[in-house]
Amino acid sequence: MKIVDIRATTVTVPLEATLRHAVGAHWGRFVRTIIEIETDEGIIGFGEMGGGGESAELAFTGLKRYLIGHDPFNLEELRFKICNPTASLYNNRTQLHAAIEFACLDIIGQKLGEPVYNLLGGKLRDEVPFASYLFFRSPNKPGGSGEIRTPEQLVQHCAQLKREHGFTVHKLKGGLYHPDYELECYQALAAAFPNDKLRYDPNAALNVEEAIRFGQAIEHLNNDYFEDPTWGLNGMRRVRSMVRIPTATNMVVVNFEQLAANILDLAVDVILLDTTFWGGIRPCIKAAGVCETFQLGIAVHSSGELGIQLATMLHMGAVVPNLSHAADAHYHQLTDDILVGGKMKYVNGAIKVPEGPGLGIKVDRDKIRQYAELYQELGGYTYDKDPLRPEWVPIMPNDRWADPTQS
Repeated sequence: MKIVDIRATTVTVPLEATLRHAVGAHWGRFVRTIIEIETDEGIIGFGEMGGGGESAELAFTGLKRYLIGHDPFNLEELRFKICNPTASLYNNRTQLHAAIEFACLDIIGQKLGEPVYNLLGGKLRDEVPFASYLFFRSPNKPGGSGEIRTPEQLVQHCAQLKREHGFTVHKLKGGLYHPDYELECYQALAAAFPNDKLRYDPNAALNVEEAIRFGQAIEHLNNDYFEDPTWGLNGMRRVRSMVRIPTATNMVVVNFEQLAANILDLAVDVILLDTTFWGGIRPCIKAAGVCETFQLGIAVHSSGELGIQLATMLHMGAVVPNLSHAADAHYHQLTDDILVGGKMKYVNGAIKVPEGPGLGIKVDRDKIRQYAELYQELGGYTYDKDPLRPEWVPIMPNDRWADPTQS
């Protein structure tokens, strides 16, 4: 079997509201690049990539000459063809490779009549549990709904998600407001849901001393982990030495060199594996094996995915034995998906692993056209800008906090 074509289409799918975070915002929508890889046997595999509100179509087009004629079964050769470590000093293609690997695994599974999880060793679980990913939000339109700015609004939204989807783990994305205010919000969640686990993630916006102070203030709560409170392995190591909560990251351990450094001098207890950031499903499983050997916990990270990448997260989560924490997903923040039948369903806080051949999903081409047209109309957005603070520039550690009194 040979690859005969690769096609890339950029789509934008609306969110319930604008999601604000430590370094900017998702401006009321996600921008994703959907790829299709076609073989000489007529099998088409799908992949997906984000990009901070920008299209990656041109980047995929530039890789066509690497892919035409390649056998999609030869995944290791593909890895070196796209991500040669020397060439990557000039062109870092890790995330591009991830989307291509997704599509190739989809093709292989369709060819063999097997779900991707069977290509990866077989599933250990039929469903993957998820956390409620909570953001401070602003309405997509002036006067619109969906704002989350106060502790009361945050608790109300979390309660709604718990009723609708059954979440029992709740993650607060912070780093937007002053740590004292976000501490008040986090404590309000703990008081409202005393039997549920909590996570706090300010995307490394706090300096080390603030991170220690915040962590010590929440030590007594039912914490799942303390995610990226500050930047860097050494900063995380100092926090870990002073705070009795497991540390977690998707920012400072995102490749095998960093994983090795963390193991040699432990700073992070839980590694959040992202099928895009690590370059595909297979690298994540390899990293999970290293974590299993050294007794580190893992979870599945979310990078703003639609249904294609969500399927890769589910297949990965199904096969790793040491998935010790619920996965993240922005998925419930979306108003729609590009899959036939719409969004996948949460049941008791979990999503069932697709069982069909390949990724086990069916892409709705009418939805692709609809949201490609919406992208053409709206264009991209700057992930590291906040539409409510047009002159603001994020720094790290941060001291330029948003004002929670401004609606």
